Amino acid sequence: MAIRRTLALCTLAATTLTVPAIPAQATIVASPIVDSVADASLKVEPLGAYDSGVLGESAAEIVAFHAASKRILAVNAHSGEIDILDASDPAAPHKVGVVSAGGDQEINSVAVRPDGLAVAAVQQADKTQDGEALFFNAATGKELGRVTIGALPDNVHLTADGKFALLANEGEPSNELTAEGTDYVADPTGSVSVIALPSDAAAPTQADVRTAGFEAYDAKYAAGELDPAIRVFGPSDADSKPSTDFEPEYISSVGDTAYASLQEAGAIAIIDIPSATVTDVVPAFIADHSKTPIDPSNKDDKIELRTLPVKGLSMPDSIGAFTAGDETYFATANEGDAREWGDEDGSGVYTDEAEIKDLIEVGKVCEGVELPEGFDDTSFAGNLKVSTASGWNEEKSCFDEFYAYGSRSFSIYDAAGNVVFDSGSDFEEITARLHEQGVLNFNADNEDPEADDRSDNKGPEPEALTIGKVGERTYAFIGAERVGGIFVYDVTDPRNAQYVTYVNNRDFSVGYDDKNYEATKAAGDLGPEGLTFVDKKDSPNGEYLLISGNEVSGTTTVFKVTDLVPADADNDDDDQGDSGSSAASSDAGSSVGTVFGVVAAALAAVLGIVSIVPGAPATLLRLLPAPLRHALNSALGH
Repeated sequence: MAIRRTLALCTLAATTLTVPAIPAQATIVASPIVDSVADASLKVEPLGAYDSGVLGESAAEIVAFHAASKRILAVNAHSGEIDILDASDPAAPHKVGVVSAGGDQEINSVAVRPDGLAVAAVQQADKTQDGEALFFNAATGKELGRVTIGALPDNVHLTADGKFALLANEGEPSNELTAEGTDYVADPTGSVSVIALPSDAAAPTQADVRTAGFEAYDAKYAAGELDPAIRVFGPSDADSKPSTDFEPEYISSVGDTAYASLQEAGAIAIIDIPSATVTDVVPAFIADHSKTPIDPSNKDDKIELRTLPVKGLSMPDSIGAFTAGDETYFATANEGDAREWGDEDGSGVYTDEAEIKDLIEVGKVCEGVELPEGFDDTSFAGNLKVSTASGWNEEKSCFDEFYAYGSRSFSIYDAAGNVVFDSGSDFEEITARLHEQGVLNFNADNEDPEADDRSDNKGPEPEALTIGKVGERTYAFIGAERVGGIFVYDVTDPRNAQYVTYVNNRDFSVGYDDKNYEATKAAGDLGPEGLTFVDKKDSPNGEYLLISGNEVSGTTTVFKVTDLVPADADNDDDDQGDSGSSAASSDAGSSVGTVFGVVAAALAAVLGIVSIVPGAPATLLRLLPAPLRHALNSALGH
């Protein structure tokens, strides 16, 4: 349909154009959105995808890659299995087997060692019960054994030397509250399992499992020795304590040290792997939105980033540790997450989420707190979601600060947990610009392409993150759960990280209908949940790859990653960084670019004519394929 629209517009401009054929690949949209800096050192383009055929049911989440068997392991939480995909042709991955958790258990994460020893994090039907680490052979899919670990294992990570499997056991409480509504019926402890692995592709024994818990921090919290920025909270303050309220979400490591995100607590745990001990818990980044702007309203009928007297709790999800020079760092995707539990019928619900206007309306804001005029209006910030577990002045029984969920950014920390970089408002600024260019819908949801829908609630919502080295440079790849797409930053110098490119395999003209799979799948990737990077030495096609698991669309997508730094024979296509605006992934060559330039010049004249009609130029731009939009923007001097 996009091609037919383009040809009609080209006829209007009295110019003909043959658009390069798009390979018939499931879920690769006709015009992937790509934005790059002028001197981009990297290009990322969708190459191929596997479609589970299941929408909105987490049928593709965490992904891992086994080089020897050329297989992708994709967590399918919907089926309680790991889908094994043959990726020997990464442009056409296809399912060849499954590994099942069995019964009504769920699988939340997977990782694999080069020799094929793979481990899955298995959650019980009753999430408050101890989980399991399931070991299997990635090449054959054969289960090798299981060991018992902590409750609700949410993420698994293998150390670089392959000696340990680390599992972040979230230990979420039950959904049910007590009859009094003051506490959970059950609330297991959060922990990190440290499992010593055998040297061959075999399962470890229960004796190889040790647990790093947070019980030692209960006394520190009771004595007031815990950093006040670290959040310990729940239905009853009397029963809240670190051992149960610290809920590890994601884990990564360098050498003998691991780093686990404690999302709702707004903290990072540092773990000594050999001793299986938590050595420190440090507060996560908190944004100051009086200095770093956000778009706080989905009711203002416009895209506008502005500063306001609100803090942003980064509350990181994915975490990736890496080295730069001789130093260790870790990066986090700062998603944000409310704590909300209760009975399914809605009774006895506990949540720390509120809207600013409601707190103001019931007089819960401290006297003397200065707020802009109209601050509580939904067209300003009235319906911005904030946490009631932060900013409360116990002495005055009111809020003297507002804390929103997520900082809409990614952060980099040094080994001690000091923030050395944060991307600030970059994600919203980039997507706002692309919205103005008519190529995506700013702060859209993953199930609704309507623009501005998520501005009141975490915005683009960065969730997935992985680190990869391309050539001599190190990059962070960050997936935005809501608007979609992957932001790429050069983190070779972690204290001076630089935005490089953004790619989004999504068509915002396609609506979401979970009853109409065939129509909705044309939207492309919805809800990137997990990312993994593949070095070219391990790749089936000898090129760097990035793999994304997308939980809402149920797709597993492979991206080709091209190093644009060396000018040698390896760059056999038009590997030039795009300048500021969107461009489709294409190896069409310079001749097609020249044709686009001629057509663009003609269309620029047409846009000048139709500009007298409000909104007409933006509408025409939205209908064009990305390569032509790019050329047209250049012709217009944008």
